[in-house]
Amino acid sequence: MRVFPLAVVASVVVAPAMAQELKLAIAAPATSIDPHFYNAAPNNSVNTHFFDRLINRTPEAKLEPWLALSWTSVSETIWEFKLRPGVTWHDGSPFTADDVAFTLARTPNVPNSPGGFGGYLRSIARVEVVDPLTIRLHMKAPSPNQPNDLATLAIISRKHGEGAATEDYNSGKAAIGTGPFRFGRFISGDRVEMTRNDAWWGTKPAWASVNFRFIANAAARTAALLSGDVDLIDVPPAADLPRLREDPRLTISTKPGLRVIYLQPDLSRTGEAPFITDNTGNKLDKNPLLDARVRRALSIAINRPGLAERVMQGTAVPTGQWLPPGAFGYNADVIPPAFDPEAAKKLLAEAGYPQGFRMTLHSPNDRYPNDSATAQAVAQMWTRIGVQTQVDALPWASYSARGAKQEWSMGLWGWGSGTGEAGYTLINVIGTFDRAAGRGASNHGRYGNPAIDTLTDKALATLDDEQRETLLRQGVAMAMQDVAFIPMYQLINFWAHKKTVTYAARADERTSAADVRPVK
Repeated sequence: MRVFPLAVVASVVVAPAMAQELKLAIAAPATSIDPHFYNAAPNNSVNTHFFDRLINRTPEAKLEPWLALSWTSVSETIWEFKLRPGVTWHDGSPFTADDVAFTLARTPNVPNSPGGFGGYLRSIARVEVVDPLTIRLHMKAPSPNQPNDLATLAIISRKHGEGAATEDYNSGKAAIGTGPFRFGRFISGDRVEMTRNDAWWGTKPAWASVNFRFIANAAARTAALLSGDVDLIDVPPAADLPRLREDPRLTISTKPGLRVIYLQPDLSRTGEAPFITDNTGNKLDKNPLLDARVRRALSIAINRPGLAERVMQGTAVPTGQWLPPGAFGYNADVIPPAFDPEAAKKLLAEAGYPQGFRMTLHSPNDRYPNDSATAQAVAQMWTRIGVQTQVDALPWASYSARGAKQEWSMGLWGWGSGTGEAGYTLINVIGTFDRAAGRGASNHGRYGNPAIDTLTDKALATLDDEQRETLLRQGVAMAMQDVAFIPMYQLINFWAHKKTVTYAARADERTSAADVRPVK
């Protein structure tokens, strides 16, 4: 039997003096208040203010008790969670194990979700409510990662969530959580307003109200901070960092991140592929991206150090996989592919494309730091090897929805491994798309490899940590050898803020008003 942390955390910490309004600005807009609609960092940043998790992640991505005081493996296939007593929803009704059971049932079944959280629950066979403060998860097989997975899942109220649609959360009707802030209003693409929940079970936030703005334009975000219009911004532009560091009114907080920026080829079509033609503009009979040699050619045609140093200006680290060194499952043998345009041309010729072809690379223009600039740089690199590449950069709200429908053949994406281990990506991004099985929720390219799926399932059912990590490393090697997607660099997370506040920089890049404190 394994027992995990029992410590009572935030409720015993002495709260700082209360302040008034906090004004934040983040680069990418949240697309919904519904905490299960889309597993994207901006959405998660916002909904953690209203909804708690059973288990929390610290800024260092370590697990700590939250709505669950403890989690115990009472057998190889049963996890038992003891819930925190005395917690209430924003309307004053009690939080119970029945709410957790409702959450687990609702999560995989949110209509129109472009990439949900079903992968976190794929191993659960049934849920048993033992009593109002005890719940047991009966697993299909040993699932040592299950508590880690649940640290990403917001718990919602059955009373307010039963029959509620995503629109009911966006309007505030169903946005009744147990979190440190209460919903005020959501203006899509502009802001979220919230007020402190003085009945919260944990340490009270320092701010009576929070104005959580979305400012996609990097220059406008910096200007808002310099003018004093906001107190903190995320993703300060790399070009502005020297100036911001020199400003005596400001401070930079930073932490190595868990997000990889990558290119995902569409493999869902065997015949004609959208936005791919021969050099005269005629459609190709076969999707060239199905050939691993073509994918490998595109990968080694990318100058990753050049992207990290010039486009990202030192705010990223070149990579050949999706985790940073030290993460669970990181494979030290999988190094960033060497930049080799001549070898790339030879691979294209071997695959039957000695003259290359034409392609459009789609990218968001307001989601990740320098996303469209990265896409433009990659397009130039690919054009040099004969793959004449154009870029179509779109606002994230449009890009995310269209990309999830496989509307193009090559897209730029980012993926943050919030669990800090390799299985999260193997299930959600590389796993063969299967909604019913909770696999491939964010596999927008529809890559599929049964051997990797089998290895992933074996790894995530292995209780011995050392053996599980060995299997995960094998999965990393297999996926990258097959070029399941094309990783380019890992982001370093930055926030810029007034010196009148402090911020606990997070590995998961989440911006949280509760982590902002006034300087005494």
